[in-house]
Amino acid sequence: MTADRVRTLFNRIAPVYDQLNTSLSLGQHRVWKQMAVKWSGAATGDHCLDVCCGSGDLALLLADCVGLQGHVIGIDFAAAQLAIAQQRAQARYPQPSITWQEGDALALPFPANHFDAATMGYGLRNVTDIPRSLRELQRVLKPGAKAAILDFHRPSNAMIRTLQQWYLEAIVVPAAQQFDLTDEYAYIAPSLDRFPTGSEQVMLARQAGFAAATHYPIAGGTMGVLVVMKG
Repeated sequence: MTADRVRTLFNRIAPVYDQLNTSLSLGQHRVWKQMAVKWSGAATGDHCLDVCCGSGDLALLLADCVGLQGHVIGIDFAAAQLAIAQQRAQARYPQPSITWQEGDALALPFPANHFDAATMGYGLRNVTDIPRSLRELQRVLKPGAKAAILDFHRPSNAMIRTLQQWYLEAIVVPAAQQFDLTDEYAYIAPSLDRFPTGSEQVMLARQAGFAAATHYPIAGGTMGVLVVMKG
């Protein structure tokens, strides 16, 4: 899928993105995102980045970690998603220390060695050049900083893999159909087929220059978090 098609897709699903994520994951996506933020190592006063921030879940969790002494930048190339993220942040009190910025994960508009920690949720699978995205993430992190990348994962267990495929086809797509978003959510299964496995992600992270990389399967192996550290 081209970058323009991905941008169009995420702009189109923005109004119901949070609602569908919550219902289709039975609310578990919030737990997985909390795990990713914890693994990122974000701490009070840190300057953090959330790449492909979407409607802002991970950026808001990062803001809770860094407090008003720190700062978070949420970057995404889908303007409709950013608008919803900004609305959600404005509804909070006190206002979280977050800047929402339109930008490309393949050409991050930040200097090298800039961030103390980073996250990415369900973004790596959708970029058009995964190695380049990882290199950009490695470039903008400070030495010793970590990033946690949450996404779908192909389970090694054949039975769970079959269950995952059934769930995507029989539950996710029909649920999206009621919002006239069948095609937008039908893309998940084929994108997952093309997505590198956990061990392949570790190899790609090493090739991108990260000193350490570990992939943690979660949710029975249907999800995974790639945790990387810059040397």
